[in-house]
Amino acid sequence: MKAMIFAAGLGTRLRPLTNDRPKALVTVGGKTMLERVITHIAESGFDDITINIHHFGDKIVKFLEEKSNFGLNIHISDERDLLLDTGGGLLKARKFLEGDDEPFLVHNADILTDIDLKAMYDYAKQSDTLSTILVKPRVTQRYLLFDNTNQLRGWINKKTGETKPKGFNYKPGEYNELAFGGIHMISPKIFPLLEDYARGERVFSITPFYVDECGKHAIHGYQPREDYTWLDVGKPDTLAQAESLFNLHCSG
Repeated sequence: MKAMIFAAGLGTRLRPLTNDRPKALVTVGGKTMLERVITHIAESGFDDITINIHHFGDKIVKFLEEKSNFGLNIHISDERDLLLDTGGGLLKARKFLEGDDEPFLVHNADILTDIDLKAMYDYAKQSDTLSTILVKPRVTQRYLLFDNTNQLRGWINKKTGETKPKGFNYKPGEYNELAFGGIHMISPKIFPLLEDYARGERVFSITPFYVDECGKHAIHGYQPREDYTWLDVGKPDTLAQAESLFNLHCSG
């Protein structure tokens, strides 16, 4: 089973911690975010992992070497020359993620969770989706909009009132308004579609692709039935929250 970890971000919200290291190597409860994500992914059955790098990327390479790649098959997708954003980063890593018809996992390095990733993988495989996106009912400004079959239908910025895709008719109460949770299960069938969407651009985000293409392809939101812990550790307040949580677990 294949996976990709997005670890190339600049980590601007965590400065000054990221002034001398990538965000993925910031520690939480004595372990780096990257180690925690890799461990969770591996325990879920993913043993072929691609990690993209940019900001202090050499330190991630060195860290993985010191850990003997955690005994896994790990590839580096090197973006040190140009940070490609999520869509561009996915396309650059294409050669590592293609090769079969199975979904692959994409996981942000700053998302720490105990979600059952194998269950999410099984859902994506059985539903034959182009992409299955972890979503949560949390407070934010921007929401993905899903119908009652979990199909993505659009996007809204509640602060500005902007909606997408073009021509989308938003009606309050008609859709489930959910926030993206930083984890997707993606079919390799996405790659030619991303190529067409990018039109030669190297730097682009995958979220606008999802929104623009949701009328043509099965792009589902996924909400686990069981309770689970989920933290976006890309900000100082949530980093402190994660520190408290993992320190509590260690002492408990």
